[in-house]
Amino acid sequence: MKHASRMMGLLALTVIAGSAALAQDPGWYFGANFGRSRAKIDDSRISGSLLVDGYGTASIDNRDRDSGFKVFSGYQFNRYFAVEGGYFDLGKFGFAMATVPPGTLNGNITVRGLGLDLVGFLPITQRFSAFARAGLNEARARDTFSGTGLVVVATPSARATNLNYAFGGGLQYDLTRAVAMRAEVERYRIDDAIGNKGDIDLYSVGLLCRFGRKAPAVQSAAAGPAVLPAPVLPAPVPAAAVAEPAVLVVVPVPPATQQYCTILDLQFNIDKGDIQPEDKERLKVLGTFLARYPGTSAVIEGHSDNVGAQDHNLKLSQERARSVVTYLVHDLGIAPSRLTAIGYGDTRPVADNRTEDGKRQNRRVDAVVACVTDVEGLTVAPARMTMALYIDYDQNQAVIKPEYAGELRKVARILKANPGMRAMVEGHTGDLQATPQQAMEISRKRAQNVVDYLVDTLGVERSRLSVQGFGDNRRFAYNTSVEGEQENRRVNVIFTYSDATN
Repeated sequence: MKHASRMMGLLALTVIAGSAALAQDPGWYFGANFGRSRAKIDDSRISGSLLVDGYGTASIDNRDRDSGFKVFSGYQFNRYFAVEGGYFDLGKFGFAMATVPPGTLNGNITVRGLGLDLVGFLPITQRFSAFARAGLNEARARDTFSGTGLVVVATPSARATNLNYAFGGGLQYDLTRAVAMRAEVERYRIDDAIGNKGDIDLYSVGLLCRFGRKAPAVQSAAAGPAVLPAPVLPAPVPAAAVAEPAVLVVVPVPPATQQYCTILDLQFNIDKGDIQPEDKERLKVLGTFLARYPGTSAVIEGHSDNVGAQDHNLKLSQERARSVVTYLVHDLGIAPSRLTAIGYGDTRPVADNRTEDGKRQNRRVDAVVACVTDVEGLTVAPARMTMALYIDYDQNQAVIKPEYAGELRKVARILKANPGMRAMVEGHTGDLQATPQQAMEISRKRAQNVVDYLVDTLGVERSRLSVQGFGDNRRFAYNTSVEGEQENRRVNVIFTYSDATN
């Protein structure tokens, strides 16, 4: 907002300074645009908020396109600058989500408001020009929510009005001195009524009419012939001094196209290069993208934190990148010629390596995919869902404390609501005092105690549950502190959907 305000102030000073010298047909105008609007709906945020309340996401259907319009009025200072203000209606957007346990959550938002922009013009020909705009919008957002089945909505509606920025650009063609046609693209920054921010794009065409513009006056026959001043002839120029006429060379410029790229961020356990089970579903989305666009390629970049020698980290990051390439080739059928694995070691951190969370973010793989102009249809039905249970175990112990009964009831509710679903319970530990054999036994015992609790106390069928212990082989944090050891003493529950529950 500060940047937009400074830009608007600079443009205003330019208008004031230049209007006297460049004034050409100043005056008022009004107009209207109609077109299509498109919103970005954050599916992951919606799914995450539901997961906190114990609901999984089976599917989601977005309504991210609608019709939009605006009506506006403006003042043209000169052929280069104008100020416009008006009313806009960006339409209605929403989503319909199927949840686990069974139910649905529906949400809708309507956005309309007022805008004020500075507009700068770049004349290309006598009638044709390009323009860009930047300004502020005061948008009123109205959200409505409804649920069915086991989904209960506490707040069915909310409203909010907020000030944000907007910008855009387009082309204008003057049909006459009084009427012009426009085609433009605009982006509106919007706050919804429940604390989220997002962008809505409006693609539109329209007309504008100028006040008081008239065609140039024509001399009438009754007034007699016009008296013109005698022309002043230039002095003759010697033939040798006459230069060849200049030749205008027009270099064609290819039209710009909006392109989209995707970057996949997978995190790895400490000093490990294998892919986590819960991340394989995210790789399936990447595989679907590459299968849909056979002409694209991808560079798989591996990274590490700064713990250990640089040579070791470089080798480890390369191993992480190769494991992703191997999975894409062998499991998802992507041609190896389209994939490149590169390891960068600890040379490209994205977070502070002085903290455990920063190190965790730096142990990652980025998949940078070549851009294409269409990314629709990439939704992949989830086959797995992972719930991390941060159960506080005492050192070298596997007893479940009473305060974690609520978390385990969530697991039981999900399984009972989906009879075709199975779950694997993974046990982990970070206790430095235990030998590898003891760590493996402790982690397996923790997972087994969770299964016994689900069966004996909450009534889940034992045949739907399995147990696996990993010891300290999948550390979530470094065991160099009490807090790090505690984070590694955990249990993960991985739900596997059958075809009937997808």
